[in-house]
Amino acid sequence: MFNSIGPTGFILLAVLALLLFGPNKLPELGRAVGRTFREFKEGARDIISDDDASSRKEQEKAKPLVAETTITEKPVDKRLPE
Repeated sequence: MFNSIGPTGFILLAVLALLLFGPNKLPELGRAVGRTFREFKEGARDIISDDDASSRKEQEKAKPLVAETTITEKPVDKRLPE
């Protein structure tokens, strides 16, 4: 996307931003953009972690529960007598 914009293009964009917003507003604008990106990333992480947690819960529910039993009797021999 930015392949066609060279160093002169970036310089022109910086000069244009200075003219539009002024030198006093640019730091505030940069902070606001940074906060917005940070909140977006945190929200995306929350959504991904919620999806991971719900998929883990679904997998745990899908597993059959194995009852732990102890054998107290001897197994019965079911072979036919000879």
